[in-house]
Amino acid sequence: MYSEIPFYGLRAYALFYSRHGTNEEFTQSDLDWIVRKSMKKKIFSLLLNSGWIRKINRSTYQCVNPEEVFKGLLEFKVPEIIKESTKPYAFTGLSAIEAWSDYSYVQRSREKSPYYVKVLKKDLKYWKAFFNKKRIPNYVREGATIGEFVILVPVEKMTPTNKEGVMVDDLQETMKAAKSNTTYDYPYNYMKEKYGSTIA
Repeated sequence: MYSEIPFYGLRAYALFYSRHGTNEEFTQSDLDWIVRKSMKKKIFSLLLNSGWIRKINRSTYQCVNPEEVFKGLLEFKVPEIIKESTKPYAFTGLSAIEAWSDYSYVQRSREKSPYYVKVLKKDLKYWKAFFNKKRIPNYVREGATIGEFVILVPVEKMTPTNKEGVMVDDLQETMKAAKSNTTYDYPYNYMKEKYGSTIA
């Protein structure tokens, strides 16, 4: 899994890549006369954890191909990352429609990939910190950026349903959301046929 890195990490990666490409191994000593020991450790930890370099053995590293990294930055990570959370959540709105329609309706692309996530108001600070730590752009109620991002929808209470390992709004609520907009006729009809015409 790849993630975005701060400017200082990008400059370090550029230095390693321009010196060694993707086939040559290098060590932390490449930065010996450039930065302090503590900063050197920080840079290598960042690049390793973000997927920009790989460890070959105890003391040597290699650059990951930049093409692989840049494509990886646009991968869909949120459904897996969110499983690490310790607070309740529910995919809501269009994201719930995706899940309940077995992804027969998909609202995302590499260019724009929003996830709508209902969270408790009291946990909002936790969620912002959670996604910031994972370097996933996040907004409260509205916002947008290139690639993957999360729209947090704070609520007083919720009753999420487990749908194949992820928490989502219940089916009834999701069906109502799909029925309210003709754009979602296809997933609505799909859900109606799968789960029964008596729902929503």
